[in-house]
Amino acid sequence: MKTKYYLIGLLMVSGVFFSFKYYQAKPWAVPDKNAKMANPVKSNAESIKIGKEMWSKHCSSCHGKTGAGDGSKAAQLKTTMEDMTASVVQGQTDGALFYKMSEGRDEMPSFKKKIPDTEELWSIVNYLRTLKK
Repeated sequence: MKTKYYLIGLLMVSGVFFSFKYYQAKPWAVPDKNAKMANPVKSNAESIKIGKEMWSKHCSSCHGKTGAGDGSKAAQLKTTMEDMTASVVQGQTDGALFYKMSEGRDEMPSFKKKIPDTEELWSIVNYLRTLKK
């Protein structure tokens, strides 16, 4: 009888650890050529304004108005939203951020068709750089 309860307990604990590992953020590899891309859109008031408009329209529902990952849709996702003000995000190159927005992954949609104007995507990167804690 003890063995039966031990096995049931072991299965339950294993399930918890497996689900935690499954839903943990996995590394998002960006090809070197993309990570090294320079932002062709100068970060100025106009591009930041455009980036903020695009962010409000396409990004804030998941990532939140201030980038904290607390958007209205965030709780419905399996993926934990990254805090865009955190050094782990802000330390990424503009090219890496552009690549991730363009290509998407898992629950993060690709925006290359939703926002076909690449200058607008680069402007989102410029706006993202203004997000601070």
